[in-house]
Amino acid sequence: MTTIELVLGDITRQSVDAIVNAANSSLLGGGGVDGAIHRRGGPAILEECRKLRASRYGKGLPTGQAVATTAGDLDARWVIHTVGPVYQGSGGDPALLASCYRESLRVADTIGARTVAFPAISTGVYGWPMEDAARIAVETVRATETEVEEVRFVLFDERAYALFAAQLR
Repeated sequence: MTTIELVLGDITRQSVDAIVNAANSSLLGGGGVDGAIHRRGGPAILEECRKLRASRYGKGLPTGQAVATTAGDLDARWVIHTVGPVYQGSGGDPALLASCYRESLRVADTIGARTVAFPAISTGVYGWPMEDAARIAVETVRATETEVEEVRFVLFDERAYALFAAQLR
């Protein structure tokens, strides 16, 4: 049984087996969580991402998929990169957002991670409404069979924390 915890704070400060990165498809860093993870984790993460681009992911990591790299200087063993869907005026595909969580947990199982920290995927510049994203995240983690013992949603502000807390009740 996976326990789910909520933390208000900075995902790059978490001490876990794996930190999930809300990456862009290029895997080469960006803004928001992605930029923070690359900055704090140092050049080792970018170096492994470049190798992935040169081999398996020449066109980038597809939306909804996940892949692991070293965590560099972070207090974790791995970073699991996943590309969330963009939410547009007419909405986004909730199945792709759910896939980010499911595939990240699958990758965590493959590498032996037992504690995993997730951000609120797609809620930054990708525009997914926080309440809906929280529902999808919590429902997907609860429904996914995994060897991960603890999932920690690390939320950047009090509003996100409150919306995730409401989903856990």
